[in-house]
Amino acid sequence: MRPARRLLLATVLALMPLHAMPALAQPSGSVTATLDPARIETLPAFIDGVMAQQIASREVSGALVTVVHQGEVVMSRGYGFADVENRVPVDGQSTLFRPGSISKMFTWVALMQLVEQGRVSLDDDVNAHIDFEIEPFNGEPITVRDLLQHTPGMSDVGGFTTTDPQALIDHAEWTRTHVPARVRAPGEEVAYSNWGTSLAGYIVEQVSGEHFADYVEAHIFQPLGMTSSTFREPLPQALADRIALGHDLENGRFTARTFDYYSMVMPAGSATVSGPDMARFMMAMLNDGALGEARILSAESVALLESNSITNAPRLPGMAHGYLVYREEGPRLIGHAGAMRDFRSNMILSPETQTGVFLSIVAAPAGRPAQGELSAAITGRLFPQEPSPRWTEQAEAGNFEGRYLVNRRDYSTEPHPLMHAVVRAVGDNALTIEAIGQTLYFEQIGPGLFEQATGLREGGPFDQVEFYGSGEDLRLSFASQPFMNWHYAGPLEGGEDDSEADE
Repeated sequence: MRPARRLLLATVLALMPLHAMPALAQPSGSVTATLDPARIETLPAFIDGVMAQQIASREVSGALVTVVHQGEVVMSRGYGFADVENRVPVDGQSTLFRPGSISKMFTWVALMQLVEQGRVSLDDDVNAHIDFEIEPFNGEPITVRDLLQHTPGMSDVGGFTTTDPQALIDHAEWTRTHVPARVRAPGEEVAYSNWGTSLAGYIVEQVSGEHFADYVEAHIFQPLGMTSSTFREPLPQALADRIALGHDLENGRFTARTFDYYSMVMPAGSATVSGPDMARFMMAMLNDGALGEARILSAESVALLESNSITNAPRLPGMAHGYLVYREEGPRLIGHAGAMRDFRSNMILSPETQTGVFLSIVAAPAGRPAQGELSAAITGRLFPQEPSPRWTEQAEAGNFEGRYLVNRRDYSTEPHPLMHAVVRAVGDNALTIEAIGQTLYFEQIGPGLFEQATGLREGGPFDQVEFYGSGEDLRLSFASQPFMNWHYAGPLEGGEDDSEADE
């Protein structure tokens, strides 16, 4: 980490209010991270090999991988087909992909521009900047800071996508008319909120007087030369023919799917981008907000976005401001992922080594894990880890058995079975966790702390899960998912030894 960046980050952390800084693992500014040049030089060939494997075995129809390092573009390569039926290959320079919730990072940059101008404060009640009223929860209002760290304390809300362009309504109207229920005090717990980010974009629009799509184009895309990026739907005619198509796999062959519209939550997920454009954005964010003569944020604002805000689990990475914290050291990694019906994307930044990766994969439903696998392969290749020492001082695994319910959900409906995590002990110091349609095996590395032990490449990364709280307030969090957690919901159904417990 450069001395100037380290000083800025320390200053920002010192100025943050104490209520925003619970017991956190702090950024590793004092640790000098290095990146073996050979790992960067051989990365394109390595990614070529991983993608060949995924296209052959993971129902991936197309993909884009863009890597930057120390102000230069290492690669922006396309894989597979943008249009399988017409055999149009993905072009790493021109084919457009949809980054999903990575779109949120443009929204946070826009919001921080207004903070820099003194027109918005992070500790403002959001009601100060909107033309409708959000009632406080037990007297506590939602602040702008709560939006950045996903702590508004609200129910999740859906119903914002469509395949019919005639069914679209402007994001501002959708945000005003779909206010979620309040379920907990703001600032108390991280529970990912698309609506909260949509509200942040609403604030940008209200304060600036510009439509959100216009604002981002004028103040972020155009200054950085991101000429192939937009939040608009339907896509502008100049871009429409360049988009990678989503595909289903039917009877052994790919068939194109219709375009999904997300602009009812425009600030939370409707961006469309190219690889070179994402390279320019990553290089600007890794260079304290500047690219060449253009500057979209001050160095102080970039440092604040990178700094820790709140974490659900005491010993695992949590939220920065807008960014997710993927790793605290070795080096510290931040970024954001995005999931749409057709596109699975990730952006991983290492400010200490000035390295950034953007990837986006189009896959049939069975191939959706490919994004996580590719992200892990690249991370493990660039920044390898060793497994943690195992801990067997006390038999604890049985203490954590049970069913857990995710905190990011629509509280007005009965939870879907996939919203549960089922924990089963495997001996004294290991357990399996069945969650989000997969079962993973973890071994204990400390009191209440476990590390994934199967299905991993050499060099990791090694996901961890922490159990914290006690009694009926027991909770679990994954290091890979700092944006939500699971609350204890009861014992295993059918008995502790029933490996087919009914969900």
